[in-house]
Amino acid sequence: MSRYPGRALRAGAVAAALVCAYGAGLATAGDGDRAAGQAASRSPLDEAAASIAERSADRVTRAELTDAAVAAMLRTLDDRWARHYTARQFDDVTGRLDGRYSGVGVWLGAADGSRVRIASVQPGSAAARAGVRAGDVVVAPAGDMAAVAAALRGTPGGTVALTVERGGRRLDFRLVRTTLRDGDVSVSDLPGHVRMIRVGAFTRGVGRDVRAAVTADPAAVRGGIVLDLRGDPGGLLAEAVATASAFLPGGLVVTYEQRDRPPRPLTVTEPGDARTPLVVLVDAGTASAAEIVAGALRDRDRAVIVGSRTYGKGSVQEAYRLSDGSAIELTVGRYRTPSGRNLDGTGIEPDVTVSADRPPTEAEQRARTVLRGLLVTLPKKDRG
Repeated sequence: MSRYPGRALRAGAVAAALVCAYGAGLATAGDGDRAAGQAASRSPLDEAAASIAERSADRVTRAELTDAAVAAMLRTLDDRWARHYTARQFDDVTGRLDGRYSGVGVWLGAADGSRVRIASVQPGSAAARAGVRAGDVVVAPAGDMAAVAAALRGTPGGTVALTVERGGRRLDFRLVRTTLRDGDVSVSDLPGHVRMIRVGAFTRGVGRDVRAAVTADPAAVRGGIVLDLRGDPGGLLAEAVATASAFLPGGLVVTYEQRDRPPRPLTVTEPGDARTPLVVLVDAGTASAAEIVAGALRDRDRAVIVGSRTYGKGSVQEAYRLSDGSAIELTVGRYRTPSGRNLDGTGIEPDVTVSADRPPTEAEQRARTVLRGLLVTLPKKDRG
């Protein structure tokens, strides 16, 4: 889920005003002069709410009517990403973008067909302690990647039943959700001075952490860098731009387009390492902000993309908090890669394809092979 950091205040104010006005109109309406006197100052939405509250055979609460009204407004949009969050749900969403969330500590990716696999496991998490492994295919909870992710996240202390398939066997786990922090960038050093940087989501501070992983120890990246975006669902647009900037000397990262406004080019925030050989790992779970990074690095001829076709989400959402603490989220714009491509519905086709039904380690091995080839092409003075 990519977001543009600016506030669309006018749109937010209108949405909030609609819901507040609706809630204020729930007072029961009488007959005669009183109703006639009030009608001039009330909208049809107010009048309908008052009638339902007073006369419906089925008792309904103000909160239920408010939720129904907001849901109906969102349904008028041709926006598959439009959402209405309760206050608690929205607090969870914002916490996740701040780098803290409640869950079991797994990142999800696509397996063969429509199945979901465990792309990686956060060290020290409930999943890691229980023995869940990268490459496990999720059997339950059932559903697509979004449904499985929603089931695994939730209130700290809650129990989650997870069933996976591994090597033809089914394994059952009971995991307790905990609050997780600062786990969206992990670094591992591979043989041959290759550094793998894994980004689980583009939460606050990820761009800074990726840059530090690239520049902190030059000897560790002499053999190249593997940027692993598999199973990365996206996150903050600003962090995607900052992450791509860590590998580019300058110039365009992405173009952001909003209704009734000229396209806005978003450029490198600070020059980065434009020399070290770079491979980006992707799969069908690589979406939104993660596709911005992969698309920018590929269009700028900075990286070789390895894996399977990405998800294909080329839109930007923004959330607006309402007066009761709930929030609506709307698509407010779309983005294009530096070459002008709109990835919505198409995604990114890798330069080197590795079938999605192969073990995760196969793509990693292929990435290291590609890095060795890239090193050979470097001038001798630039080799480690």
